[in-house]
Amino acid sequence: MRNRFSGSMMAIATAGVIAVLWLVVKPTSGQGQAYRAPRTADGRPNLNGIWQALNTANWDIQDHAAGPAPFPLLLGAIGAVPAGQGVVEGNEIPYQPWAVAKKKENYETRLTVDPLKLLGGDPEARCYFPGVPRATYLPYPFQIVQGGSTDDIGILYEFDTANRVIHMNRKPVPPVEAWMGLSYGHWEGETLVVDVTNLHEGTWFDRAGNFHSDALHVVERYTPISRDALSYEATIEDPKVFTRPWKMSMPLYRRLEKNARLLVFKCVEFAEPYVYGAISNHPEEAVKKMWPTWSPP
Repeated sequence: MRNRFSGSMMAIATAGVIAVLWLVVKPTSGQGQAYRAPRTADGRPNLNGIWQALNTANWDIQDHAAGPAPFPLLLGAIGAVPAGQGVVEGNEIPYQPWAVAKKKENYETRLTVDPLKLLGGDPEARCYFPGVPRATYLPYPFQIVQGGSTDDIGILYEFDTANRVIHMNRKPVPPVEAWMGLSYGHWEGETLVVDVTNLHEGTWFDRAGNFHSDALHVVERYTPISRDALSYEATIEDPKVFTRPWKMSMPLYRRLEKNARLLVFKCVEFAEPYVYGAISNHPEEAVKKMWPTWSPP
């Protein structure tokens, strides 16, 4: 009898603990609502700051294993590809059949460069502006500048000092295609929505050779999820290359170091020996002339 009573009391006590824990962890009314960011003087969500993606999407926007450096005999493990989880929704890029082969060719020839041609090989190696959305997840920070004398929003990138303006209340006549395209923005509640067109076909999505055509249309969404984090989404549409629109997403993190700022990474001088050294009968001499501090490995 005593054992049965004790067992019943234990069961009641256990149920009580479970009930209390449920009340602690169960969302109450009001919890789970979208984060409301601090405001600028005009009442818009304040996205000002220096941000950076912490992922391996620049190597490959899809799931990928670790891999060797492009020149393992010279570099060893330096420059090796880190393993990474993809940022593409469903981990699938819906290429048209012909484009699957083109992507593979891009990867196999990513380090092949013809200095007499504008395109060819990974444009990052040539120090071209990275385009959208790749500029967002290069392994360099970028700065959002908001709340100046106009409603327009600027984004400054450390890589090659690339930059672009998001036009908020006006639509300039589209120029010819450009490496960073043409950006129009508007607000949807807490989210900055940016429509990007006129992107140069020469930009890639990553070092794995994922590419697009001059018909690329990108819609970006920047949503604050805490004081120091943004949710970033990019919907990709290109009827010349893909069978349907697709999406990538990732968090972006605020740089919190004291006096955080963008530094200088003008990579043109680093790219010149790579691009032009091959056209000389004496590549090392050509490299030394353009980059005096360089020495052969």
